[in-house]
Amino acid sequence: MRIIRFITALALCLLLASCSVPQKTLTGHAFALDTIVELKIYSYSSKGSDRLIQGAFDRLAALENLLSLHVAGSDIDNLNRSAGIAPVIVSDVTYGVLEDSIRFSRLTDGLFDVTAGPLIDLWAIDPPDGHYPTQNELDATLPLIDYQKILFFGGNEVQLQDAGMTVNLGAIAKGTIADEIKAYLLSQGVTSALINLGGNVLTIGSKPDGTSFVIGIQDPNSPRGSYLLRIHIDDASVVSSGDYERFFEYEGETYHHILNPKTGFPAKTNIKQVTIVTAESQTADGLSTSVLLLGVQKGIRLIESLDGVEAIFITKDYSIYFTPGLRDRYDVQDDLIQSYTIIDRASDLQD
Repeated sequence: MRIIRFITALALCLLLASCSVPQKTLTGHAFALDTIVELKIYSYSSKGSDRLIQGAFDRLAALENLLSLHVAGSDIDNLNRSAGIAPVIVSDVTYGVLEDSIRFSRLTDGLFDVTAGPLIDLWAIDPPDGHYPTQNELDATLPLIDYQKILFFGGNEVQLQDAGMTVNLGAIAKGTIADEIKAYLLSQGVTSALINLGGNVLTIGSKPDGTSFVIGIQDPNSPRGSYLLRIHIDDASVVSSGDYERFFEYEGETYHHILNPKTGFPAKTNIKQVTIVTAESQTADGLSTSVLLLGVQKGIRLIESLDGVEAIFITKDYSIYFTPGLRDRYDVQDDLIQSYTIIDRASDLQD
C-alpha cells in the first residue's frame, strides 16, 4: 500500500478570504496521487472530529490503491495485465469509474478515451523530457486505443479485449476520489469544507460565515501562482486544464500532454485553458479534458448541452469567454487581465 506522507507546506492554487469560524478549522496536508493534497474542514460534528482528517486520507489511500495503474495489484494494474486474456473482478468504485468514462467518450465521439494508456506511455511526457514518436510507433499504438473494447460483464467483471491495451484514469481519477472524500465527510456530519487534490477543487457547502469560497484561476500565460481570475462558488467543484501544465520541447516545437487518440498527437485547438464548474468533481475533471480535445466551438456546445455545468474558456489569442452562469460570479486581477479581451458572444471566438 502506498504510504501517504504528511507535509507541512503547500503552494495553493486557491485564494480564500479570511473569516471567523465558530469551530477550529481542521487542516491536513499530504502527498498522494502524485500531487499535493489539502483538506480544510470548517464546520463539523464535534463527535469524532479528531479522526476526520485521517479518515479522509485513509479513504484517499484506499481509492488510490484501486484506481492507480502505478500501484502493483490495483484494480487497474490487474485489468491491464489481463488485457486480451481474461476478465478480472474489480471493486464497485473501479467498475463505476470505467462505466462513467464511457459517458465522456460518447460525448466527445471518442476523443476522451481512458484506453489511451499506450499512447500516453509512448510519448512519456515527464517535463522537461518526453519522447517524440516515429510514425511506425504511432501506427503500432493507435489500434490499441478504443473505449468500445472495454468489455463489461456481470458481477463486476471487466476485460480489455485486446492484448497490449491499457487503461489510464489520469483524466478522471482525481475527480472521482474528490467526490468520494466529500461523500465520506458528509457522512461524518461535515457541513463546510474544501478539498484540493492538486488543483482539482471541491467544496462542501459555503464558508461558515455564509460567504462563498473564492478560488483563484491560474493565468495560463504567467508563472505558476499568478491568478488571472477569482470565482465564487458554493458546494461545487472547480477543475482547470490547459496545454501549459505538462509539456516538452522537441526541435523547437512544444508538445503538451493532452493527447488526441485519433491523431496520436497533442490536441491542436485554440484553447489555452478551460475551467469547469459543476457539482461533481468527476464531471468537472472529465469535461475539462474533453473540452480541450474538442476545441472552442464544439466545447462550448457541449457545455451548453449539459445541465448544471459552467465553464471559462481562455484561448491562445488571449480571449476569455464565460458561460452565462458564471458572469456574475468572478472578479479579475487588474494587472493581468489587461492582456486579455473578454468576449460576450461565443460565436466571436476563434475555433
